[in-house]
Amino acid sequence: MPVPRLRFAPSPTGYLHVGGARTALFNWLYARHYGGQFLLRIEDTDKARSTDESTRAIFEGLVWLGLTWDEEVVYQGANLPRHQADARRLLDAGAAYRCFCTREELDQRRAEAEARKEPFKYDRRCDALPRDEVQRRVSAGTPFTIRFRVPEGSTGWDDLVHDTISFPNKDIEDFVILRSDGTPIYNLAVVSDDIAMRITIVMRGDDHISNTPKQILLYRALGAELPAFAHLPMIHGLDGKKLSKRHGATAVGDYQHMGILPQAMLNFLALLGWSPGNDIEVMTVPRMVELFSADALLKKASVFDPAKLEWMNGQHLSLLTSAELEPRVTPAIVKAGLATEHELAGRREWYLMLLDQLKVRSRTIDDIVRQAGPYLRDEIAYDPAAEAKQWKDRPATAELLRATRDALAAVGPWEPAPLEESLRALAEARGLGGGKLFQPLRVALTGLAVSPGIFDVLVLLGRERSLARVDAAIRHLAS
Repeated sequence: MPVPRLRFAPSPTGYLHVGGARTALFNWLYARHYGGQFLLRIEDTDKARSTDESTRAIFEGLVWLGLTWDEEVVYQGANLPRHQADARRLLDAGAAYRCFCTREELDQRRAEAEARKEPFKYDRRCDALPRDEVQRRVSAGTPFTIRFRVPEGSTGWDDLVHDTISFPNKDIEDFVILRSDGTPIYNLAVVSDDIAMRITIVMRGDDHISNTPKQILLYRALGAELPAFAHLPMIHGLDGKKLSKRHGATAVGDYQHMGILPQAMLNFLALLGWSPGNDIEVMTVPRMVELFSADALLKKASVFDPAKLEWMNGQHLSLLTSAELEPRVTPAIVKAGLATEHELAGRREWYLMLLDQLKVRSRTIDDIVRQAGPYLRDEIAYDPAAEAKQWKDRPATAELLRATRDALAAVGPWEPAPLEESLRALAEARGLGGGKLFQPLRVALTGLAVSPGIFDVLVLLGRERSLARVDAAIRHLAS
């Protein structure tokens, strides 16, 4: 068996979107699992729409995801001489012919077919021109395209996802492979490049299924061995329609800046079209490589659920140690203006302990930053919803916090066990459940209704800041 060679071939006309990233991932997983090579080709033949900015965004997205390629990047636009040479080979072999029909003539015939309520199909009139007439027009400089002559019969293949797919050739018109300006049409450029790159498996979205019979015909006419084809199902939004900007962020870079971990994004994308079996969902990247199988690729469209992505991200956050999380969270904390790198480095042991507490209650890096605020700021703001719920009776709450403050001030070692013993004794003495004491205190300490365990919060803040926070809450309630 030849070594599998797969490629991801995006057009640099926009950012790396979710569907493209999923396609890249499956190609990469296949190559890594089966000991093959994963290649990258930038299909930049559309010079009007291709931009350097989009090319950079594709590179940055793939690098962020960790989908590294194995050979130098191929730029399709640089292969124009070969594309033209392959078109001439097909012309010389009699598999293609020159077409002198103008765009206006074709548009008129298309309109006439529509008026008759018939599908338009090129009628091969230029294929019927005598050879000397063709030569006369060429010598006169008459513009022409090159059309591929579709043979009779049918064209099919065994798709790695959809099993056997077949198209009657009568439904495929003689398609243009080279424009009158000498630039190739997509199908010719793709086949020419895949042959040159020795691609053995073409894995892409199933919106390309209609292109595949044309490409198979070109492979055969060029005398090249066919690759295997795998067409991945579309990704839909929650409304069942093809994923688009109306569903929210679709660019991979957006999720990077929203605090999503690359390994969580990969795990989430992998499950949009593949099932590892045994109800397995949360996987590290090495585990995905180990479990991947082309046989387990799914036929049906998958649904992109942002809530599921956040849940998945939370699972991966909890798998990281605080030391692994630190370089990802620190830039976000610095950007939020909560602390400098120098300040965090100076309290690194405390900082890692804070991350350890916050990560288990977070789904994104942004969640961690939001929860970190009360521990890094000198002053806090009280969440209105938390204040309304936990401080309903303001005088009674102020009185309870005074008693709590006195109990805390009397604690010896500022550690979880003595703190818990003191506060639970206070709650019992007042005939209260722990929550009736802890929740108002939580709001006083953090301004939030949700936080790590109250005793961990007290330890993280330390004696001086904890008591100061309670004092500030009492003053706030009195005002």
